[in-house]
Amino acid sequence: MKSKRLKVSALLVLLAAWLAIAGYGYTQTRPSSSEKNQLTRVVIGYQKADPADISRQHGELVKKMKKAGYQVVFKEFQDGAALMTALKSGNINYARLGDTPPVVNQANGLDLVYIGAGASKEYGTGVLVKKNSGINTLADLKGKRIAYAKGTAAQFAIIQTLAKAGLALNDVKLVNMDQGAASVAFAKGSVDAWVTWDPYTATAQVQQNAKLLTNAKGLAKNRDFVVSTRSYATKHKAISKALIKYMGQDMAWARTHHTQLINMLSKTLKLSKPIIKLDVERRTYSMTPVTDAIVQEQQKIADVFYEQGLIKKKIQVKDALLK
Repeated sequence: MKSKRLKVSALLVLLAAWLAIAGYGYTQTRPSSSEKNQLTRVVIGYQKADPADISRQHGELVKKMKKAGYQVVFKEFQDGAALMTALKSGNINYARLGDTPPVVNQANGLDLVYIGAGASKEYGTGVLVKKNSGINTLADLKGKRIAYAKGTAAQFAIIQTLAKAGLALNDVKLVNMDQGAASVAFAKGSVDAWVTWDPYTATAQVQQNAKLLTNAKGLAKNRDFVVSTRSYATKHKAISKALIKYMGQDMAWARTHHTQLINMLSKTLKLSKPIIKLDVERRTYSMTPVTDAIVQEQQKIADVFYEQGLIKKKIQVKDALLK
């Protein structure tokens, strides 16, 4: 009798253990409450001090996107080429670019779409010369060595600037350099002029005895753009809408909080506050959907680049909008 009770007890223990194990396995395969509410990951590529970086540092976009169901991850890149490589490979979902890279990449066959556009940066973009260079008019650029960066806003700006002066590209000696090399060459006098944008323009004005021979007003807007691939943007219209909405709110903050913005960007770029102040106070911050007028600005770049043989395919920028 005692033996039978022991057997029953042993069976009950084994049954309890089996139920416990089965229950544990069930809880492991069943989605947890956190998994049910998992956020959609969104990766944004940026360069230092651009609108996406301002949003990153301000911190509000991440909070607002999280409430909307998205987990924003920011990834920093050194230049537009690296950003485009990451976008093509799917390592990022959105990229912040200047105005020229989207045109060049569309012409090269990338099926990208414009998601949002920033304000013009025409007052901080232009042609720098030394104050004592003797170059006082655009006509004085004839025969001079001019540093620029191929495939950037500087390339379009110098084409437009020379055309305004009645000069052709072969009337000057264009030297393709990245911004770091151009800064050194300009400081040493290896080039006579440098076509660039803020904060490089402001840095040269404050630290390198430079003057802005002409800015890009009426010549080149040099806007910021947020772009994505068509395949991603088509499937994630709500994400794109929320991103531009909240980034636009961050840019509204930047317009009205110059002191905080200058302090923030001075630390980010490791540049003095007088340099950043000059940069910030001659530009406007915004981020909006792309308008017909902005499409026409981009089309002008595409047409000029095609005429100059800088892109091999004639494109319609409107084709890079999401229908």
